[in-house]
Parts: sequence; C-alpha cells; structure tokens
Amino acid sequence: MKKKRKIPASISLDLDDKWSYMKVHGDAGWETFPSYLDIVLPITLDILDKLDIKITFFIVGQDAAIEKNGPLLRSIAERGHEVANHSFHHESWLKTYSKDKIEEEIRLAEEAILKATGKRTNMFRGPGFSWSSDLLEVLQSRNYVFDASILPTYLSPLMRKYYFWKSKLTKEQKKSRKELFGSFREGFYPLKPFKWKLKNGKSLLEIPVTTMPVFKIPFHQSYLIYISNISSLLMKMYLRFSIFMCKLTKTSPSYLLHPLDLIGSREAPELEFFPGMKMQKEKKIKIFEFALSRLKKNFELLPMGAFAKRLSENRKEIPVK
Repeated sequence: MKKKRKIPASISLDLDDKWSYMKVHGDAGWETFPSYLDIVLPITLDILDKLDIKITFFIVGQDAAIEKNGPLLRSIAERGHEVANHSFHHESWLKTYSKDKIEEEIRLAEEAILKATGKRTNMFRGPGFSWSSDLLEVLQSRNYVFDASILPTYLSPLMRKYYFWKSKLTKEQKKSRKELFGSFREGFYPLKPFKWKLKNGKSLLEIPVTTMPVFKIPFHQSYLIYISNISSLLMKMYLRFSIFMCKLTKTSPSYLLHPLDLIGSREAPELEFFPGMKMQKEKKIKIFEFALSRLKKNFELLPMGAFAKRLSENRKEIPVK
C-alpha cells in the first residue's frame, strides 16, 4: 500500500537577541547590545541536527552587523538552514515608519546578513508581528518571496496588556509600542497562506504564524512553555489537539520558535520578567524536543523558503487596508 504523504509544515526561529528584549521592555543597558547568541545558537543547532530538521532563522540586522557574531551566524547557513530578514533595529513600532525609512531598515539588514552569513535574504518577518501596507510594498519591490508577520489571534490586545504590565515603559514608550503583537483584527486573517493584493496592483505571499484552527489561540513554542508551568500533561494534550485541528482543517502549520524557548534565567537573568523564564534550560530542551518530534511525526517539516515553493500560485487574495 502506498504510504500517504504528510502535509507540509514550516518551522522558523526569530533570533531575537538579549538586547532586543531589553529594548522593547524599556530596560537600561540594551544600547551596549548584550548577547546570548554564543549560548543559544550552539544549543539550537545541535538539537536540530539531532532531530534532522532544517528551519529558517529570522536574523536581526544589528546582530549581523556586530563583527564577533559573524562566525556564529555563518554557522546557521553552513549547517543547512535558511536565513531571513527580521529588520535591522528590531523595533516593534516598525509600522509607524515612513516608507523610505522602512526601505532603509530592510536594506541595512539585508547587507549585514549577507556580509555575516554569505546569504542574501528574500524572506521577512516584522519584529513584534509589526507590518504595514508600506512594508509589504517595499518587500514586493525588493523581490521578497513572502512576508510572515501576521499572527492570526484575537488575543493580541491581551498579550500587549500583559507585556506592558510587566514592563518599566513610560507612557510615551507604551504609546510608541501600541501596535505590539497586532490588534484584535489580526484574528480575522486566515491561517492558511494567502496573497496580499497591494495598493500598487502587485501581490505578495503572506505566510501567517499558525494559531490553533477554529479557536485561533496560539500554540507556538513559547506558549507551550507557558502551559507547561501549569501542567506538562496539559501542554502535551494542547499540542496534540492543535496538531489534530491542523490536520482536520488541512492547515499546514507555520510553527514559531524563539531563543528563550531554550534558555532560562540562569543564562539570561536580565530577562527574568519574560513568561517562562523561571523554567530552566534542561526542561525547556525536553519540551523543545518533544514538540518538534511530534510535529515531525505528523507533518513534513520544511524551512519556510522550501515550504513557500510548495504552495500553488492559486492563493486567496486579500486587499491591504
């Protein structure tokens, strides 16, 4: 009997460094660019090798521009993974930029990532899921394959409120971050990849970060860690149900990872405020391996560029508002 082909799924990791979390949180000292890349990347790459999984790393241009990070970031490409653009300055208020400033942000990141890794980027995700019509037009004009900045969930305002509650941000800083994680309307966007119909008449592929089909609540890795703080059994049930719903609705997941999914407060004490940081890396690594193994069992796991090539040209079009 012919073996049934698995539904493809894409895996990506937003390589947000320690300083970028501190910056968005309003903490002093981020300007010196404190880093944990030398801890996070070797752990991540070794686990991915062990699981035989290739993914896409969204790299922040500022990190790529720091010379000492070059060999670390180059190892991503050398070990067979894709590299993509996560903006240069990692500011979640990217959508408030002028079009010219967005263009500069994308270009600077492209140049820095190319110099560090030897790979030219043509895939993008906005920091804090930030996007705008101007951004999409800039990406299209620079021949990007896709944008991946949409998080389709109705919980975005609650996520932002919790983040502000835990932060030391001033009123002015909170105002500049008012679109962090997106708005309630994000929940109305599709989970399956679609095409933006841009105001200039062009189109651009969007690959949303997958939330649980029907319910549209997150199930990316950081969310699983949060649930594990309540119950490991509940986390496993939650992931299995999310996978079941994806298969039931024929939704190819775009599964999101972050560096903090693999380290705890011992490795980054400055980020103790972040949900799940009281859990230490040994337990996080077990959850990481469990989640990716379950995904691999149920889907054909691909980096995002390879996943995008699998998609047909006949995608639903949504006008940009």
